[in-house]
Amino acid sequence: MKNKLIFTLVFTFVAFILFSQKLIDKKIETIQIMENNLAVATFGNGCFWCTEAIFQQLKGVEAVVPGYTGGETKNPTYDDICTGLTGHAEVIQITYNPKTISYRELLDVFFYTHNPTTLNRQGADIGTQYRSAIFYHDNEQKKEAEKIIIQLELEKVYDDKIVTEITKIGKFYLAENYHKNYYNNNKNKGYCKAVIDPKLRKFQKKYKEKLKNE
Repeated sequence: MKNKLIFTLVFTFVAFILFSQKLIDKKIETIQIMENNLAVATFGNGCFWCTEAIFQQLKGVEAVVPGYTGGETKNPTYDDICTGLTGHAEVIQITYNPKTISYRELLDVFFYTHNPTTLNRQGADIGTQYRSAIFYHDNEQKKEAEKIIIQLELEKVYDDKIVTEITKIGKFYLAENYHKNYYNNNKNKGYCKAVIDPKLRKFQKKYKEKLKNE
C-alpha cells in the first residue's frame, strides 16, 4: 500500500512538471511572437501534410505546425480525428511576418491551393476533419476572410458556392510529432508523390516570386 502511494505521488509530480513545462514553452513562444512582431494564422484546407508543405515555402513564413481545432473533443489523437466524429479539423498554424507577407496574401494561397466548394472533402479525403475552414485570431482576420470570399463569389472564380467556414480560433492541439514536416521527411512515399507533388508544382508555378530561396 505504501509503495502504491509513493508511486502515485511520484507520477502526479512528474505529470505536474510536464504540464508546467508545456505552459512555460507556450508562454515563451507567445512572448517571442510578440517581440518579433509576428502574427499567427490558422487554416483548415484538407490534409495537413499537403498544406504544411505549401506554406513552408513562402517568404515571411517563420513556422508552420500541423494540429487540430474546431471541435469539442479534448486532447484528440490522429486516430480520433480520422473517425470524423471529434468536430475538429486538420489544420496548420502559421507564424508569419506581416512586414514580408500579409494575411491577405496567405488567404490568396489558401484559396488557390484547395477546393473551397466541396463540403467536408478535399479530393479523396472525405470527412468533417477535411473541411475548408478559416480560424481567425482577431476581427481584422475575420474581415479579410469575409472580404475575399465576397470577392471570389462576385468574380465567379468557382463554378460552385464557397462553403469555407469562418470561425474564431478555439483550443489548438498540436498534432503528433510524426506529422510535423511530413512531406520533407517522406518525399518518396506514395501519398507525397501522387498527391502532394502535383499540388506543390501548381503552387510553385503561380507563386514563384513569393517563394523562399532555398
